[in-house]
Amino acid sequence: MKLFKSKRKKLDNYSLKHGVGLISYDDPTSTVSEQFKTIRTNIQFSSVDKKLKSILFTSSAPSEGKSTVSNNVAVTWAKQGDKVILIDADLRRPTMHKTFNLSNKFGLSNYLLGNAELEDVVQKTMVDNLYVITSGPIPPNPSELLGSMRTKDLLVRLADKFDLLILDAPPANSVTDAQVLATKVDGVVLVVPQGIAEKSGVAHAQQALETVHANILGFVMNRVIRESTGYYGGYYGGHYGGYYGADKK
Repeated sequence: MKLFKSKRKKLDNYSLKHGVGLISYDDPTSTVSEQFKTIRTNIQFSSVDKKLKSILFTSSAPSEGKSTVSNNVAVTWAKQGDKVILIDADLRRPTMHKTFNLSNKFGLSNYLLGNAELEDVVQKTMVDNLYVITSGPIPPNPSELLGSMRTKDLLVRLADKFDLLILDAPPANSVTDAQVLATKVDGVVLVVPQGIAEKSGVAHAQQALETVHANILGFVMNRVIRESTGYYGGYYGGHYGGYYGADKK
């Protein structure tokens, strides 16, 4: 347990300072990049009734890889030709501006506070078809902002302009932000790192999301240990085990 806490702290500090690794952009033909493409494809087929327009990624606890997964899946989605916008909805510990080397002067918090217009906060990235809304300055009341009518209005406006909205939300067990946002999107994906996430924590996060009637599309198992894999982007022997659809009982 102490080892896991040490890893979490290192991963957390690294991503907050440098952002997360975009292997889907830096090395698109790698095995890990192919796994992100597989995750994208499986998510696409997880909703047969209607096309997904908005997806939220979260985890049960901090430093479990949800930003790395959401950001890389967004890259692969944009590369297949869809116009994608990636939103840093983690208004407490944002990383997206670091990942894409963008300004965070104006972002989601500015828009939700009414201090910026939509065109002020949408930024283009180095990836064709991929746009980003960074977090903006950290506000004192993230949950209230994310639960506001202005958030709902923003998502409606973005859905008219983009093929897909991907939200990177805080961990579900830490604060209520993920629950608040889960009611405003088409589906939720829970990122679960092998050997780090506790079963009780994952179960609690799933229950918290189900309480607000979130549409849990499935789970991404990451950091699966394989001897042949090395260090990558804050991962210690990281590997992506795959995507598992939610049990719709």
